[in-house]
Order: sequence, then structure tokens, then C-alpha cells
Amino acid sequence: MDNKNFKPYVPADKITPEFTVTSVIMGILLAVIFGAANAYLGLRVGMTVSASIPAAVISMAVIRVIMRKDSILESNMVQTIGSAGESLAAGAIFTLPVLFLWAKEGVMESPSLVEIAVIALCGGILGVLFMVPLRNALIVQEHGVLPYPEGTACAEVLLAGEEGGSSAKSVFAGMGIAALFKFLVDGLKVVTGVVTIPVKALKTEFSAEVYPALVGVGYICGPRIASYMFAGGLIGWFVLIPAIVTFGGEAVLYPGTVTIAEMYANGGAGAIWSGYIRYIGAGAVAAGGIISLIKTLPLIVRTFRDAVKGMKGSNSTGKLRTEQDLSMKLICIGVIIMILVLWALPQIPVTLLGAVIIVVFGFFFATVSSRMVGLVGSSNNPVSGMAIATLLIATALLKVTGDTGAHGMQGAIAIGSIICIIAAMAGDTSQDLKTGYILGATPKKQQIGELVGTIISALTIGGVLILLDQAWGFGSEQISAPQATLMKMIIEGVMGGNLPWALVFIGAFISIAFEVVGISALPVAIGLYLPLELSSTIMLGGLARLFLDKRKEKKGIKEKNADASDGILFCSGMIAGEGLVGILLAILAVLGIDTALNLSGIIDTGWIGGVVLLGIMVAMVVYVSRDKRNEK
Repeated sequence: MDNKNFKPYVPADKITPEFTVTSVIMGILLAVIFGAANAYLGLRVGMTVSASIPAAVISMAVIRVIMRKDSILESNMVQTIGSAGESLAAGAIFTLPVLFLWAKEGVMESPSLVEIAVIALCGGILGVLFMVPLRNALIVQEHGVLPYPEGTACAEVLLAGEEGGSSAKSVFAGMGIAALFKFLVDGLKVVTGVVTIPVKALKTEFSAEVYPALVGVGYICGPRIASYMFAGGLIGWFVLIPAIVTFGGEAVLYPGTVTIAEMYANGGAGAIWSGYIRYIGAGAVAAGGIISLIKTLPLIVRTFRDAVKGMKGSNSTGKLRTEQDLSMKLICIGVIIMILVLWALPQIPVTLLGAVIIVVFGFFFATVSSRMVGLVGSSNNPVSGMAIATLLIATALLKVTGDTGAHGMQGAIAIGSIICIIAAMAGDTSQDLKTGYILGATPKKQQIGELVGTIISALTIGGVLILLDQAWGFGSEQISAPQATLMKMIIEGVMGGNLPWALVFIGAFISIAFEVVGISALPVAIGLYLPLELSSTIMLGGLARLFLDKRKEKKGIKEKNADASDGILFCSGMIAGEGLVGILLAILAVLGIDTALNLSGIIDTGWIGGVVLLGIMVAMVVYVSRDKRNEK
């Protein structure tokens, strides 16, 4: 499509409600809700999902159906502000929990609410500001070239306004059902959270968690990604653990301090996973992230060159409403203020030159992230690879300058957090601006909306992290914080040189082997790094999606927009519902009320209850996801 002949849905000369009190309040509420839910999900399974489409559907249901207002740009503003919370949470939970883990070990004091908020604000604001001068180059000039899958899908959802009510039912139904199931499992504890089957012949076990969000993640990711993760879990639990137990015997292998036989006798397969497989998985994830970055290097270089070239011809203060961006003067002032804040912050031990370098690196990764999501979508954006590369460079530079203690480690994670949040926010902002470009929104108002969502999310994410840490503690069974644990290993390994490098390199070469045969290593590596109980339930969601896709294919049903199907919206609601109840249970745990709800001593359904509940979850996803309209 030629961008010169493109006409948005709302013409540039038409003024309609957009940045209103209603849209701002609703956007802020959704930013907090989806931000908290995504933070909880990411800390449990190491993955986050896009909130743009569910936020758009909810806003449309409220504004169009309940309030009886025909205002598509107002609904778009709600999802613009609301999705900012999910993206900032995604960037923050990969790195910031490391500070809590070190506090538990006595390395440093626990981070304060202010410290987390300032780091999140710096990354979030820079991510939005960097995308403003890139809008003309990536969104306008590349229209028809860069598809921006989530942004385009979100626009289609909003354009299909007459379906808003029925679509919203799927989101709210998913939220309600998941909230009920989560409360039964973790609140009342009348159903087991994990179904485990011992496999004594192989000295291991097969397990699956009984949680709706995992089924939802598997359905949204699809059968291919879910199967890659499951394959990684099978390698860990049915290849490596049996091999270590069988051949290890009476040997004491570093980093273990007792024999393999004793470790297995006392803790079973889980102890072997914790002592050895975790490090192999860490090496696999690190290698997978770096490989994904290396594979995109030609695209990264071309992207940066084209974007900078496109900026020269951009007009940040266009006469038409649909061409108006925030002024470059304001952007420059904002960036300078952020540089001074980074320099002044005691938590980020860098000189003024170091702060400038962080901002330069941030702009580079923001450019890369914005174009990458335009090509492959937000879910395939290698943010974790960028974060790993940044951490390796930052930690090595701090070590070379002699800053090797707790101060240096804190500085490395702060720098990595800022870069990670910049990349996540820039990707989200570009998707939202693409939606706005198709609909005819005012870019300037959208950019202000992104900043509002970013500021609110940055101020609340610290409270969510502190609450979850006080309730269960990062690294625990409830919130394992897999990405953050990996980042901690990397920093400590570079600083102290005490990682079991043999195990790390075994994992790295597993990733390389998968890449050699043409399989994307990162999802396999994540499956290897996470406990099998997570990836097996995610696989159930993937199988449900495969069954439905094959069924629709057989019936000749073609979905115009799979991202906005009832199944995707229902599963998005399930993820949000479980996340919100998880936050509620964390509050009850901090208040000491959770024990009063525990009915496990009175009602115990055992593993049968878990299997039945899992079956009900999958059946409900299949039932809701079938295409009722096309089948009729």
C-alpha cells in the first residue's frame, strides 16, 4: 500500500473526542490491571503477553456499548494508555527482581519503592521519547512495508465496533473463570497445584501445573512455540536428569556438595534439576538470546541506518492533525533531563559520559525494537537477548574499572533494567502508533497517552514487586522469576567467575545444535530452563489450539484476524484473571489471612481433582474458541 495515497478511517480534518477524562481514567485503570497481571505471569513462567487487544475490546465495550458513545479514537486512547502498563512490566520483571534476590542473600539492602520507580521511569520515558522522531520513518514512510501485526490487529478490532459487546464477553468470561480456578487451587487449596507422576525406571518424574494462565499462554503462543518449550522440558527431565543420576552415582559434581546418589535420595529429580539442570538451562537461554540477536544483526544495522535517514525528512509539527508529533525541542529537553537523572542517581554508578552512553545505547535498541516488532510482532522481539548482551557488556566494563562489589552488581542490573524497559516500551509505542495511524488518531495525543501510562505503571510496578516478594519471595515455587534468576547468574558469573561453566556451555551447545537443524533455540532453551510442570501445561494449551486450527482448516474456515478471535480474547482474560487473583492472594498472605482460607485439611481431592480441573480448563478453551458464526 502506498503511504502517500493512504486515507485513515477518521479523516485528518475531522475532530472527534480522543484524549478525554473517560479515556484517561479507563486507560490508567487498565494499565495498572494488565501491568500487575503481566508482572505476575512473567515472574511465574518467564513470558508475558500483549494487552493491546484485550484493552481495546474492554474499552470498546464500556465506551460504545455501556456509555453509548460512538468514539473510536477514545477507545484507541484507552488501549494506548492501558498497554503501556503491560510493556513496562515486561521490561521490569526481567531484571529488577535481582535486587530483591541479592537483598535476601545479604549482599545489599532491599530496593525501595522510589528506587524501582525511578529506574522504571527512566527506561519507560526514554522508550516513548525515542519512538517520537522514529514515527515518520517507521510508521508513515514504511506503511505497507512493515505490517506491525499487533498494531494492525488492534485497529481491526476497533474497526469491527459492532462486535465489541460479544468480544468483550470472552475477555470477562476468561477473567472470571480463571479467577475462580486460581482461588480454588491457591486460595482455598482444595485442588492440588501440581499433578506429579513418578517415572522410577528413568529416575525422574512427569508433572503438570493446574493453572489457567498456563493453558492460556500455550493457546496464545500456538502449538509450534508450545511444542518447542515442551521439547526443552523433555530434554531436561527425561534425558539430562536420568543421565546425571545414572552416571553420577557416588560422585560429587560441582556446584553440588554431596554425592549425586545422596542428592537424588533426599530431594528426588527436583533436587537434580535445581542443582544442575538450572545452570544448563541458563546457558541455553543466554546462548539462544545472543543467537537471536546475532541472526538479526544485518536487520539491526539496516534498521538503524534507514530510521536515522528517515528522521531527516520528518516533520514533527505537521499542519494536519494526523501529522502532529510532540515537538523535537520537548523531546531533546526530556532526553537531557533523563541523562542528568541517570548521572545523579546513586543507584546507577556512572559518570556523565556513562549516562550519555546509556542513552545512546538505549536509542539504538529502541530503533531496533521498533522495527523488529513491525516485522515479526512483539512476541518475537528479542528483548531478553538485548538485555543479556547489555548486562554482559555493562558488567564487564564495571569489572574492568574496578567496580566489582555489590555496588558494581547493582549498577549493572540498573543499566540492564533501563535498556530492557526502553526496548520493551519502544516496541509497544510503535504498535500503538501504527493502530493510531490506521484509525486517524492524533500522534501527539497518543504520545502523551503513552507517557501517562508509563508514569502510572512506573509508580505502581514497585508496589507490585515488593508485595509479591513479601508474600512469597522471588525464586520461590510460586514466583520463580526465571529471567531475573538468569540475569543474576550472568552478573555474578562475570564478576566472580564462580559459575559452573561446564554446565553453562553444555546448555549453550544444546541451543547451537537446535539452531544448526533450523529450530529456533530460544523457546526450547526456556523450556529447558523452566520446570517441566510449566511447559507441560503450556503444551496442553498449544494442543487445544492445534485441534481447533485443524478443525477449522478441515471445515474451510478462514479467520481474518486470528489475534482477535474469541479463543485469544478468552485466554487473554484467563491470564489477566489469574494474575489479579495472584495479586489478591499476595495481599492476603502479607496480612496473614491466607491460612484462614486454607481448606486442604478438610477437603482433599488429591491428584484426581487436579487432572479433572485441567481437563475442564482445556475443554472450556476449546468450547469458547470454536468459530460459532462461521459454523452456522
